[in-house]
Amino acid sequence: MFRYVLPVALCIGAAPALAEEFKWAETTDPQTMDPHAVNSAAVLGFLNNVYEGLVRRDRDMSIEPALATSWEPIGDGMGWRFNLRQGVTFHGGEDFNADDVIFSYQRASDEASDTRSWFAPVSEVIKVDDYTVDIMTSAPNPIFPDSIANWMIMDSGWAEANNAVLPDKENGNYATLNTNGTGAFRVTTREPGLRTVMEPHAGWWDTATHNITRAELTPIQNSATAVAALLSGDVDLINPVPIQDAARLSGNDSVKLIQGIEARVIMLGFPHEAEALKYSSDVDGANPFADVRVRQAVAHAVNVPAILQTIMRGNAEPASQLVSPAMRGFSDARADRPAFDPDRARALLAEAGYGDGFSFGLKCPNDRYLNDEAVCQAVTGMLAQVGITAVLDAMPVQNYWPELRADNYDMYLLGWSPGTFDAEHPIRFLAATPNEEKKLGSWNFGGFSNARVDELLPMIQSEIDDAKRQAMLDETTKILQDEVAYVPMYVQPLVWGAAANIELTQRPDNFFILRWVTVN
Repeated sequence: MFRYVLPVALCIGAAPALAEEFKWAETTDPQTMDPHAVNSAAVLGFLNNVYEGLVRRDRDMSIEPALATSWEPIGDGMGWRFNLRQGVTFHGGEDFNADDVIFSYQRASDEASDTRSWFAPVSEVIKVDDYTVDIMTSAPNPIFPDSIANWMIMDSGWAEANNAVLPDKENGNYATLNTNGTGAFRVTTREPGLRTVMEPHAGWWDTATHNITRAELTPIQNSATAVAALLSGDVDLINPVPIQDAARLSGNDSVKLIQGIEARVIMLGFPHEAEALKYSSDVDGANPFADVRVRQAVAHAVNVPAILQTIMRGNAEPASQLVSPAMRGFSDARADRPAFDPDRARALLAEAGYGDGFSFGLKCPNDRYLNDEAVCQAVTGMLAQVGITAVLDAMPVQNYWPELRADNYDMYLLGWSPGTFDAEHPIRFLAATPNEEKKLGSWNFGGFSNARVDELLPMIQSEIDDAKRQAMLDETTKILQDEVAYVPMYVQPLVWGAAANIELTQRPDNFFILRWVTVN
């Protein structure tokens, strides 16, 4: 049973007003304009305004038609037929058809793409005719339409003409800075790190409910600067609002505070397959985190209630799993997280042969998650209390992801929001043994591997009986907790600040959708 309840459901207002310009600020600038190059919320959330998929999520996160008008299972459940929308044009004027779907599948599932894990269940994509596509799966996959809500379709001719047939997240290509989608807005100016300007797509197939004539995104990393820009009217929205400023803004009549709980779990990750630590001054040729007792010690040493009280000001919820209790597949049987117990942590370290502690390097972003650097600083202090000395290295997210992919860490901070709102999603991305051929584990940086988890994943993906499926998810959750594959800490809150004349919708995936904005 799907159990998500939208915390703020927040569609503020409905009646369109006179056309207006709209400006907003976010901490993180989208790393790329290529919808298949980087699988991150900052990129996908922004590009949901520009590109579209076969399906999309509505205000309440339910799946609805987009570039496909309908879909149905075929082949005894071994595939899905998508009936495509006719009369759709890309921003450049090109017609949308099945060839673009085939091309976008090949591009998004290629080894060069960061989204290829989405297509792990896919065995073949078949063009039936110009407006019908069959996506076949290796086993029945009842949640497949939900899993491709963020798969965005590109025009094949445009990509070929501009030498962007494949994404290039390392060096970039034409699609890194330029776009050509079918969505409600088109990008007119892209200046990475400075501003991105959009205008409505006059030929959009759907009915516009916004009144925006021009929209501009400005990345502002300094929280005080962002708050000042909102209060002065320089921007109409900031995301996020610094927790420490929430109370002050809520008492200001010129702005409104919009709060909720995101679907994102913030966790600590480990270098499971590393032979040795990279940043230790006292451990040579060994990896203490390969010992489950050391990972258990970390879980007991981190005082999550204190983090929630002091850093999050009571605005976040503790997490015990890779998904929050609001997600489908959450394991009620495994709802408890490790207790804060520094004595137990010290005993575990002694059992593992590290009674005197050790040093290591902790990598952390400083502009990706709410209070991310402050949380890492708190974790550093907590671990020091049990004898583990973390050398913290915090950096902008544009530098952070390359560091993780290059294995330049001993421990790291990660946030994960399941695109399907289902517990299968993080298992596929974070817990499955990394396998390029099977398109699995693409964000499993530490290389966690468990044969039983790998065995359960395809069964979870294909099981249609809810009780049987939940039993498999419960077993998987138990393994991940027992092995301390990660240390889930808390579910990140959503705190936005908007001018009083702005009407919008806040979704729990933290995607800001411009087509639902009205400036009064």
